This record gives sequence, structure tokens and C-alpha cells, in this order.
Amino acid sequence: MREITARLSALPPALRSAALAWVRPEAELGPELARWSDLTSSRSERVATNAFHLRGLPYFAKDLFDVAGAPTRAGSSFLADVRPTPGDSALVRHLRELGAALAGKTHLVEFAAGLTGENRTYGDCPHPFFADRLAGGSSSGSAALVAAGVVPFALGTDTGGSVRVPAAFCGVFGFRLTPGDAFVRDAFPLSPTCDTAGWFTARARDLATLNRALVGPAAPATHEPRGVFLRARDLLATADAEIDDACALAAARFAAPADTATRDALLAAWAKAVDAYVTVVTHEAFEIHERWLEPFRDRYDPAIWQRFTNAGRSTTPAQLAEAHATFASVRASFAAFFRDYDFLVLPCAPVPALTKAQCTPEMRRALLTFTAPASLGAFPVLTIPVPLPSGLTGGLQVIAPRVDSPAFEWILK
Repeated sequence: MREITARLSALPPALRSAALAWVRPEAELGPELARWSDLTSSRSERVATNAFHLRGLPYFAKDLFDVAGAPTRAGSSFLADVRPTPGDSALVRHLRELGAALAGKTHLVEFAAGLTGENRTYGDCPHPFFADRLAGGSSSGSAALVAAGVVPFALGTDTGGSVRVPAAFCGVFGFRLTPGDAFVRDAFPLSPTCDTAGWFTARARDLATLNRALVGPAAPATHEPRGVFLRARDLLATADAEIDDACALAAARFAAPADTATRDALLAAWAKAVDAYVTVVTHEAFEIHERWLEPFRDRYDPAIWQRFTNAGRSTTPAQLAEAHATFASVRASFAAFFRDYDFLVLPCAPVPALTKAQCTPEMRRALLTFTAPASLGAFPVLTIPVPLPSGLTGGLQVIAPRVDSPAFEWILK
């Protein structure tokens, strides 16, 4: 516990305040960590050598997961006042059974409704190594603390890219599960149709072991996994050239470039993916928040309040039906793709970590252009960091049809 406290104290004050939502009292965490201290002196080695337990490993959880005795604020100023914490979430309970020790909870974009790491109540979460840039979101605090070396892993959620984008921006590995599974059903929701649980690690082998512990072993492989990749500028012509080149080079190590027919078929099916995502997610968010929007208007981030409220006032049944038809079309495109391939690789974002000035509605749409297809497809995604010549990082998202796809372990080796 002293080591974690020292690492937290060493963080820049702006990062510490923007990332930490709640720290577990030393009187509770210390004995739990000490119980496993005889296993090995290296926490990272524990992840690598204990495939089906995580004994003595400290971690942080995004503040959408309930923890008994701690408030769940979801990055807001009022949720804890209107919603009691019912007890530990399923994922927190399961990690305790595996021997992991919860060290605290992390801040996020308010109500998980954003990809940049901004939060007007607790502060925008800075990048751990580039103070003029942001960590990304909405799982900003979790990604930043793992990147900063405070803990070996942390929990996040991913609705429209909230594991993938901060993992890419902060240079860590990430994994998102699928909507509706037991690990996300009792987290505070943004959109039940698209919400998934996920996590971050700093190293590939740590993520492989964490996946085995929480998801189970990969399905037996009958052949070497086969996949293809799309370039950043296939998805968005204005994507950063450094991102485009670095991600293509990194992807080529384990996948081939998509042929023209495959690329064009996927891009055509995804043409309306961002609009469909926004329609469904904001409508479901309105339904969740409807009873609070007026009484607590002044305590919402104005942009998020406007987004949620507009969905309730203006979304028509016809628009929802069209959006759901697009979801079905995107899923059909992936079904056709996965008849021939085991995985698809895309860059996570068209740019590296953002400055505050770059956090515009247009940038949000650009980020969703990269992340929405897998969200509509409801697929698990592995995120791999990609170093850039500038010292910043990008990321690759590896999309596969099942959480136990052998492609994930194969790529992480």
C-alpha cells in the first residue's frame, strides 16, 4: 500500500486530482496486499506467471462499477446523491475471488459520454507524459494510471471507444468485451445496447494473462489466424499522416492489407455507422437520465445535458428504426467478412492524444468514424499501442467475432 501511495503522490497534481475518484483506505488495502506478499516480489511477474488468478495485484476500477462502501459518481457531481450504491459489481466481486485487490476508483468523462478525457467537475484528465494533451476517454483515469505505472491493470468500459481511444492515446494495451455480459450489466449504464466492460495493462503478456483469468482460455486454433487491415486514411482522408504510416507498419506485422473489394464493401456498409451510433446511444442515455435532466440541469456538463435532452425531444421512432437497420447492416458486413477472415485491424483514432483546443464536435465525429463500426457490430476488441516518431502513441484495434478468439492470444505473443 505504501508503494501505491508513493506512486500516486509522485503523479503531477493535475493528473492525480483528475484521475482519482476514490482511494481505498490503507487499513483495508494494506492487509489484503500483504496477504499475498510471499508469492513474488514483482507485481508484473504475478500477472505473467499466475494464469488463472491475480493474487495480490492492486487495480483501479472506473467509477461506473459499484463498490460497497464507496460512492459511484460516474464522473458527475450528483449521481451519488440520487442513486445508492447497491454493493460490489459482478466484475469487482470476481476479481476479489481471483485474489486481486481493489485500490480505488477512477474518474471519467461525465456519465461516460465522451472520448476526450474532459470533465468540468473533476478536471480534464491530462496525458501522463504530455501535460499539454489529454488522456482520452471516457475511461481516462484508468488508462492514465496504468500508463503512469501506478497499478498493473485497471478497469474501464467501452461504449463507442472508451477503452480503445484512451489506450491508444496513453500507449497501453486494452480489451473490451461484448454488450450485455455479466461484467457490464450492473455497471452504471450509458447505452445498454452498446456498453461493454474492459480493462487496460501496460504490457502484452499482462493483458493475455488477465484475459485468461477473466474470460477463460482461447478456443483451440485449427489454423494460424488470418486477418487484414485498413489504413487510417481509408476511413478518413484527413487522418494524421504519422498515424496512418505507423499503424499500417505495425498492422503489417500480423495482417495483410485488405484487398480493394473487401475494403470497399466494409466502408460502404459503415457509411451511416456514426449517425446510427449517436441516435441509439443518446436516445438510451435520455431514457436513463430523463428524471434528472431538469432537476439537475445546472449540475450536468452543458454539452452532455444538451446531447441527452435533444435525443429525448427530437428522436423519432422512424429515426430509431433507421438506426437499428444500420446496426443490422453493419453486423451483416462483419458476418460476411468473418466467413473469410479471423480478425480485422483498424487504427483506433485518426490522431494521437489531443490538446484541449482539438476537442471539438468535429473531432468527436472523427474518432467515432474509427470506433463505431465495432460498437455497432457488438464485437470484442483488442487494442495494441503503436509508438510514433514524435514520442506520442497511436493504437490498433483488433476486432474478432468472439471473446475467446485464438487471434487475440496469437497477436499478444
